[in-house]
Amino acid sequence: MDEPVGERLNLLPPLREDVMQLALVLAISLHILAATFWAGSTFALARTAGNGSGQLFAPQLLAAVFAIGTGAYLWHTLHEGSFRTTEQWLAAGACSAILALAIQAVVVGAALRRLRKPDKDSIRVRSRIALAYRATAFLLAIAAVAMAAARYA
Repeated sequence: MDEPVGERLNLLPPLREDVMQLALVLAISLHILAATFWAGSTFALARTAGNGSGQLFAPQLLAAVFAIGTGAYLWHTLHEGSFRTTEQWLAAGACSAILALAIQAVVVGAALRRLRKPDKDSIRVRSRIALAYRATAFLLAIAAVAMAAARYA
């Protein structure tokens, strides 16, 4: 009973490490879930020539922002200050994903806005959407391969 308070507290697991571990698990889970939705829906839209892109555009952008944001957090937490082979693979994947987001936001977003207006060029606009989704599917495949390769680099 006369044990100092500090020694009793040392019996408890360090709270900061538990919180950090939980933050990492949540960040990794959100990163994987968001990236899976983003890539999977992009692959489906690439396969269907962009049919349904109007309904999935906003959720895809949100998933992309979550995937890239959690990826940036994970980079900062786990890889800051290092740029070895693992980080080079991760950087290649991240650049590919960021480029895919830019193409989707700019090209698909502009094309969808244009489709809302009555226009004679809707076939051309739809082909632009299909091409953009095919390009971003390719970029997201590169990102997925790079992220997987980083694990074993």
